[in-house]
This record gives sequence, structure tokens and C-alpha cells, in this order.
Amino acid sequence: MIPRKFEPLLFGFFLSGLMSLLVAGIATLRAAGVGPGFLSLWLTSWLTAWLFAFPAVLLVSPVARRVVRSLLQPEAAEGHASKTG
Repeated sequence: MIPRKFEPLLFGFFLSGLMSLLVAGIATLRAAGVGPGFLSLWLTSWLTAWLFAFPAVLLVSPVARRVVRSLLQPEAAEGHASKTG
């Protein structure tokens, strides 16, 4: 198993890989259409996109987390459970 300290790196790796795969597929489909060589063109585009997406996710995700936290309501003080029901 991989040590927990690598969680942000692994998350960025998988997130950037999957998102760039999806976006490259859509962009390739719109630009070239389905035909001979589509899969090869898509995978080439994906690897190029992933080359940029992975470091971008690692750099941008801490900023995005801070922005999201600034938009959320603060958590209730510890020891004061909210009442539901």
C-alpha cells in the first residue's frame, strides 16, 4: 500500500488523468470526427493534455480548496452538536 502522505499527489494524478481523457476525447471527436485513426489521435491528444493537466491540478488544487473554504459557512463550534429532526 502507498503511504497516506501521497494522497494529494495520487488524487491529482487520477483526477487529471480522467478529466484530460474525457476532455481530449470530446475535443478530438469534435475536431476530427470518428474515423480511421480516431483512437490513436485521441490517445496522443490525451497524453499531451495530461502532461499539462497533472502539474496544473497540483498547483491549482490548494488554491481551489482555499476558495471553496472561504465560500462555506464556518463549522459549528466543537462540542455544540447541531439539532436535527
